Amino acid sequence: MAVAKTLEAPIEVYRFEPGKDAKPHYDRYTLTVEPHTPVLTALLRIRTELDPSLTLRYSCRSSICGSCAMQINSKSRLACQTPIGPEIEKHGRLVVEPMRNQPVLRDLVVDQASFWKHYDRIEPHLKLDPRHPMPEGKPNPMTPAEVARFYETPRCIACAACYSACPAVEADADFPGPMALAKLYRFVVDPRDQAHQDRLVRIQTDGLWLCLRCHLCTEACPKDVRPSERIRDLKELAIAAQGGTEPGSRHAIGFKENIRERGQLQEMKLVRQSDGVGGMLAQAPQGLRLWRKKPEIAKKPRAIDDLDQLEALYRELDAPPRDDS
Repeated sequence: MAVAKTLEAPIEVYRFEPGKDAKPHYDRYTLTVEPHTPVLTALLRIRTELDPSLTLRYSCRSSICGSCAMQINSKSRLACQTPIGPEIEKHGRLVVEPMRNQPVLRDLVVDQASFWKHYDRIEPHLKLDPRHPMPEGKPNPMTPAEVARFYETPRCIACAACYSACPAVEADADFPGPMALAKLYRFVVDPRDQAHQDRLVRIQTDGLWLCLRCHLCTEACPKDVRPSERIRDLKELAIAAQGGTEPGSRHAIGFKENIRERGQLQEMKLVRQSDGVGGMLAQAPQGLRLWRKKPEIAKKPRAIDDLDQLEALYRELDAPPRDDS
């Protein structure tokens, strides 16, 4: 019988106990492991064999509960789902840190209060019309096509890996985070929900347009929920429901029409389309500084060649979806 190949894995683990440690530090360990060994298994071996003071959060060890999300070589991942071998091969070592955008309680455990606050604010549950309650014991069925609109959102395990990876969360505490918005989408498209219009109106001024469209949340998601795509869908639904009523939606609409006109972005015009004349005046000092460094921003760009091909693309995008059934 062939003996499994092993490797000497250098592992650096973030350590910090607020109120006791002056600042965070890293402890270094070396374990002999098989390449397929999950990071979580290695951390539990460290705690059992080398350092019982190591603090971490975990539960199912099967990628179901989401408890063991952490930073592994600077990427938000589930420790139970990430094998050590490929990480060592790619980076030469394993660096394990707590999730970002949440205060550290101790070592690899973070305080998720802000993550759950945004989740609760979204109200991720069905809201039925109290004037027309379902008869007790009667089902409220949906067609397969209606269920398909949920995409993968029910697979979310609330691990907060997307929240940890999100630069918009880091930049603005008012941003609800990718998971909360993906959950919102799930109920906005649920035909049984009676509050989808209210949800779309509220989220317009409650953080939807703070998303930076970097797609790091989709990269981090261990269940392929693709939250960045659900946020995109929410934006389209919000514009369809309410039009361009505030800067975020006006910017999206203006950007689309701006590019359509000449194939190149007219930056000064986009500011007016997004913020209006009053917004332009408010940003005049900043605009003047930019103009001094980049005077071409005030010029209308030339139309690109083959502009008709761009227009054909726009017509295709604007066309209603085809029913291939």
